[in-house]
Amino acid sequence: MPNDESEQEKTTIYDVAEHAGVAISTVSRVLNNSQDVSEETREIVLDAIRDLQFRPNRTAKSLAQRSTRTIAVAVPTFTTPFHNELLKGVRDRLDNEDVDLLLCDLDWEAPKATMQNFLERGAMDGLILAGVPVEADAEEYLRTLGAPVVLIGAQWDSMDCLYWNDEPGAKMAVNHLLDQGHKRIGMITTPHANPLRNARIIGYKQALEAAGVPYDQSLVVHGETRKHDGFSEESGYEAMQQLLALDTPVTAVFASSDVQAIGAWQAIREEGLRVPDDYALIGYDDIKVSRFIGLSSIAQNMHYVGNKSTDVLLSRLNRTGTEEPLSELVELELKVRKTSTTPRSAD
Repeated sequence: MPNDESEQEKTTIYDVAEHAGVAISTVSRVLNNSQDVSEETREIVLDAIRDLQFRPNRTAKSLAQRSTRTIAVAVPTFTTPFHNELLKGVRDRLDNEDVDLLLCDLDWEAPKATMQNFLERGAMDGLILAGVPVEADAEEYLRTLGAPVVLIGAQWDSMDCLYWNDEPGAKMAVNHLLDQGHKRIGMITTPHANPLRNARIIGYKQALEAAGVPYDQSLVVHGETRKHDGFSEESGYEAMQQLLALDTPVTAVFASSDVQAIGAWQAIREEGLRVPDDYALIGYDDIKVSRFIGLSSIAQNMHYVGNKSTDVLLSRLNRTGTEEPLSELVELELKVRKTSTTPRSAD
């Protein structure tokens, strides 16, 4: 048995499996509170956890001591309206639940490293993870933590997940502008190549080409401000300034986020121009403020996603519901408001 703190910290899930005489997957199922383990085997594994003083995180401790549960939400930032909508959905679902909530700011620059450091401190019994690309090595790491995990924004067959398909969302936005009679449509994106950015550019391009409008790379722009990975009002403002400076102006703009669209709107106003009279404008996310200022947008239904992901996590902790991982493609919706309808249609 380990006799000092340094040895305890070195105890792994593999040591528990060997001590209990079971497979690694069995230990993982016990730590995940799975129903697919006999009570006899569960007690053997829990005895091994106690014998070895295995404490990778609060999950093992809570299972061994039947303590109050804590779940964590890890996102790249808490300061964007997009992620605020997610957190509101989580919070609303936790009303009247005896569950503590922890928040982890993953940092846009190094989300994987920040996530690993947070998880190694062992602070939670379940995790909602949003905005981090998951690869095979990351999946294995998450599974050996001994805590149920719900992924948001990524599809992974062996884990609970809710995700979107960004190509159709971008096509939906651009098709709406095309239906309004626009042919020269700019796009505001972000500086870094990533699956989300790439998918929305592909959807933008596909919509144009399907309508017989040539794709023009010079109309796809981004700002220089890197805050929030380019999803900011400042970045949208800077990108719109580039579109305003074109010799042949665009007549409509598709922004990859609502906050970028709001920044673009300010740049248009400063030039003495108006939306939608001079420029039609549509964003992406459908944050709460967009509904009040009349910004057209593609709704990702983040409040529902936060609510649903928390519900799934609670069912894992309570050992209720199906054992099959949830894989839900969240429906996107076009929200047409005053910024993208032509003055003629508004009349």
